[in-house]
Amino acid sequence: SYTGEDSVEISCHGSAYIASRLLQSLIAKGCRMARPGEFTQRAFLNGKMDLSRAEAVADLIAASTSAASHRVALKQMRGQFSEELAALRDKLLHLTTLLELELDFSDHEDLEFADRTQLQDITEEIRAKLSRLASSFRLGNAIKNGTPVAIVGDTNAGKSTLLNTLLGEEKAIVSDVHGTTRDAIEDTVNIGGTLFRFIDTAGIRQSDDKVEQIGISRTFQKLEEAEIVLWVIDSTDWQKSLRLKSEFLPLCAGKSLLLLFNKSDLIGLNDLAHPSAPNGTNVPQAAASMLSAFADISAEHLFITAQASSSCAPVVSYLEKAAAQTATATQNDIILTNERHYAAILSALAALDRV
Repeated sequence: SYTGEDSVEISCHGSAYIASRLLQSLIAKGCRMARPGEFTQRAFLNGKMDLSRAEAVADLIAASTSAASHRVALKQMRGQFSEELAALRDKLLHLTTLLELELDFSDHEDLEFADRTQLQDITEEIRAKLSRLASSFRLGNAIKNGTPVAIVGDTNAGKSTLLNTLLGEEKAIVSDVHGTTRDAIEDTVNIGGTLFRFIDTAGIRQSDDKVEQIGISRTFQKLEEAEIVLWVIDSTDWQKSLRLKSEFLPLCAGKSLLLLFNKSDLIGLNDLAHPSAPNGTNVPQAAASMLSAFADISAEHLFITAQASSSCAPVVSYLEKAAAQTATATQNDIILTNERHYAAILSALAALDRV
C-alpha cells in the first residue's frame, strides 16, 4: 500500500449521503479522520519514500494552476532529486575513502594512493554539481511562489493602472493624486503555465511624508527581489524619468527589464499595431526623441496605453516568452524549490571548502 501498512478499501454507493453515513459509522466504532499529510508521513516512517519525495507530495498538492511548479514537484516525487543526491553521496564516500586510506596507511610504502590531481578532480566535480543545485534555487523559489515582477516608475506614470489591467480587476487604487500607492501591492496571475507575482510599487519622488518615504524605500527592496522589472514611463512627461536611470539600472543587473512607454495614445501612437519599432518611419518625433533619450539602456521597450487590455497584450506576450524559458529549464534540469534542501546544499558546499 501507499503507507506500507495493511489497508482496507470500502466500495459503496456514490451518494454523498451514503459516504457520510459510512464515515460516521466508522468513527463511532473508534476510527478517526486522517490528519493532513498523515498518509505520506506514515509512508516516510515506514520507508516507502525518502524525505525529499514526501516533501514533494506537499509541493505537488500546493502546485495549484502552475504547470512549472507541478512539473518540478512531480519530478522530485518520482525520485529525480533523490537519485542526484545518492550519486553525490557515492562520490563523497569515494573521496572520503581515498583520504582516509592515505591518512591511516601513509607509512606503508607498498600501497598506492590517489594523487592530488585525482582528489582535486573528484572534489571539483562534486563542487560543480552542488553549485549548480544551489544556483537553481532562485528559479525554483520563483516557480513555487510566483516569478516576482516589479512594476516601477515615477508617480502617476500608470503603474497601478497597468497592474489592474494585467490582473483583470481593480486591485490597486488609481488616482490623479501623486503618491496614491504608498506600499507594495501584490497579486498573482498564471501566464503560459507559470505563476507570476506582480508587485505594484510606490512611485519614486521627493517627499516629506514619512509613510510615503517608507513605501519608496520598499520599492527599491522589491526591485532587488524581482526577476522581471516593468519600468513604466509617462510618454507625455518622460524627461522626469531620466533621473531614475542611475537609481534603477544598477538594481536591474541580471534581470529582465522591459521599458513601457505608457499613455502612448496621447502622443499619437494609438493607431500603430506594433509600435515597438525603435526608429520606424511611423514613429512621431515626440516618440523618437524619447527613444533616443533611453537608447543607452539595453532593454526591450513597448508603447502601451495601460487602460486598454488590447494595448497591454504585447506585455503579456513578453511574459509568455519568459514562461516558456522557465518551462524549458524545468523539463531538463533539477530545480531546488525547498528552502531546507537549499540550506543543506549550502552547508555541503561550505564543508567541501573546508576540505
